[in-house]
Amino acid sequence: MTNEVFADGIGRIDFAAGVVRFELVSVEPGEGGQTKLEARQRVIMPLEGFLATIGTMSSLVNKLVDAGVLRQNANAPAAAAPEDKPKGKVN
Repeated sequence: MTNEVFADGIGRIDFAAGVVRFELVSVEPGEGGQTKLEARQRVIMPLEGFLATIGTMSSLVNKLVDAGVLRQNANAPAAAAPEDKPKGKVN
């Protein structure tokens, strides 16, 4: 059986020493009815795996657009292709 983790999104993303680290976050209730994002788990993968993941996610988005689940926003800027060798921190 596969261990499953639910996340409302991705929080912080960093690239260092050839690996990408990103935190899976959940929305939690906070003070005065405000909500806050709370880190639940961290995913760590080599750059090659991260870039392959971007391709897989892009393919899913295209399928959702084709199925009518999502609409393409004509005013949105085109997504930039990932660099071959990103440097530094991404936030």
